[in-house]
Amino acid sequence: MKKNKPTGFTTRAVHEGRGYVGSTGAVMPPVYLTSTFAQGNPDGFDYTRSGNPNFRLLEQSAATLEGAAYATCFASGVSAITAVVTSLKSGDLVFAEENIYGCTYRMFERVFGKFGVRAQYADLSRPENWDQISAAKPTLVWLESPTNPLLKILDIAGISQLGFPVVVDNTFASPYLQRPLALGATLSLSSTTKYVNGHSDCLGGLVATNDLTWHKRMVFAQKALGLQPSPFDAWLTTRGQRTLALRMERHCANALALAAWLEKQPRVKWVRYPFLPSHPQHTLAKRQMSGGSGIITIELDGDVLAFCRKLQLFTLAESLGGVESLVCHPATMTHAGVPKPVREAVGITDNVVRFSVGIEDVADLLADIEQAL
Repeated sequence: MKKNKPTGFTTRAVHEGRGYVGSTGAVMPPVYLTSTFAQGNPDGFDYTRSGNPNFRLLEQSAATLEGAAYATCFASGVSAITAVVTSLKSGDLVFAEENIYGCTYRMFERVFGKFGVRAQYADLSRPENWDQISAAKPTLVWLESPTNPLLKILDIAGISQLGFPVVVDNTFASPYLQRPLALGATLSLSSTTKYVNGHSDCLGGLVATNDLTWHKRMVFAQKALGLQPSPFDAWLTTRGQRTLALRMERHCANALALAAWLEKQPRVKWVRYPFLPSHPQHTLAKRQMSGGSGIITIELDGDVLAFCRKLQLFTLAESLGGVESLVCHPATMTHAGVPKPVREAVGITDNVVRFSVGIEDVADLLADIEQAL
């Protein structure tokens, strides 16, 4: 009997990536903790650095959720960034949104710059600045949307129509809320450490594409540069991905409720959340995303670090996207590697605070912020 191809996001998340059942009938695949494989096996595996059943299952399920023909998994989000940028050559130019992840900025300025890959920055949330992209004729356009940590929303479709290859760091949205390839991007990149895995228990990265040439570059980088994850981390990511839709719905609902409440607090100077009407790109966010995600950024009037340390349910920590709530001080944490003048020029002051809102009961999260304020 011919099987109907599932179309629902959660159905695909649950049922894709369950291969290699063999004679056991296992409902969930095992972890293939092997470094090497016998030559000539039917599935074509030889050495885990160049492929493993857990990688292949993760890539298969991730590709269908991204709406992609191909996906390649990596050891971390930074590994995924490394795979993309090392596909370039000396003299190539990356034109990037000015408010990018601190580690991405550090890699462009302190690592790849040494090898002749140049980076140019602008506020790409403003369409009047897009002429700078066309004038620069970059090899690659580097976007985040929402951006980290200011949650700017960039018009992925509009920028993709300029005619240059576009990579979108989709970490803050996840493929459940936003699919960059459907909007015209060439590559969709994620730190799967965050929402895709969602349990703060492993590192991972992913690049999805419909472009065969770019896919071959990613596969080459995974093998040649040793950027592959461990089989167990790939297994954990596939496991976490199965509940992505359910978790994201709760993240979105909790974050929207907290953001609306925070706007009314006198100690809060401003609140950024894509699905608040006060967000500068609110209309675009509603068009481009199906939910606002779980990140809220505020500027606070007062001792920011004292506030962060007084929180009890929001742990002061790096990262985001797990089921537990976290709070981050970007100036001393995620963006500490960005020079202060550069950081402040894009709006990341010492009083900016970023919340990663978890799936706890929202009333408890609200009460925790209230007592800390």
